[in-house]
Amino acid sequence: MELLKVQEAARLLRISYPTLKQWIYRRKIKSIRTPGGHHRIPRNEIDRITGTRPSPKSGDRRPTGLNAISGRNKLLGTVTEVVYDGLLAQVTINVGGQQITSIITRNACRDLGLKKGVRAIALIKATEVMVIRA
Repeated sequence: MELLKVQEAARLLRISYPTLKQWIYRRKIKSIRTPGGHHRIPRNEIDRITGTRPSPKSGDRRPTGLNAISGRNKLLGTVTEVVYDGLLAQVTINVGGQQITSIITRNACRDLGLKKGVRAIALIKATEVMVIRA
């Protein structure tokens, strides 16, 4: 079993060292304590969180789950509002202080368990993105 130092694991997860330490304390990620009391993160925990797995043939790490989707505009945020209207639901997600609103079916919203305070990912797939200098 490959064990990583906390800083190495934080770099692979693209999060800060303090954030990863908080995840360890809150048991959001498993760690192993060394005899000296230091935390080590098993590589399979990094793979679990990032959605990668080793390829059986080459050993390369291949994406799984959401990371296996070709769309790269995946924005993690928190649901701030859900408004139902007939067969539809308007879901608003706060992503870094910016609001993203999506209209999805009522059933999809219910099946996903979307409600205020739930973490969700907005996957944006568009053929054209316009940029305006602020």
